[in-house]
Amino acid sequence: MPITYDLSQIDKAVSYILKNAQSKTLLFSGEMGAGKTTLIKALVKALGSNDRVSSPTFSLVNEYQGPNESIYHFDFYRLESEEEALAIGLDEYLATDNWNLVEWPEKINNLLQGYGQKLEIKIGKENQRILYIE
Repeated sequence: MPITYDLSQIDKAVSYILKNAQSKTLLFSGEMGAGKTTLIKALVKALGSNDRVSSPTFSLVNEYQGPNESIYHFDFYRLESEEEALAIGLDEYLATDNWNLVEWPEKINNLLQGYGQKLEIKIGKENQRILYIE
């Protein structure tokens, strides 16, 4: 069942994600500007990190520290090959029990087989977002 929210209700979306997450690897899909990074910022905060969250578009991965574990935020938008993801040690990140929050997972579908839970964000009417969790 999808949930609809706007920016003022982003905590509602985060609660929905945390309540329905079946994996600590979450795969965020959605068109440019759908709010993937904004939702991840709120999620990182809800997971207890006080770190400044920004898109790792050029570095591919940012690490944030939660109270008991690391939170890894990946952005594969600019990725040109799956080998680039392997070069940063993606398989090692996925093998941990830490949170892995992945933007643009469709760029590396082959590498993510069997990992994570898919979340899709669509733009609705009047700046609302529709979040689907598979």
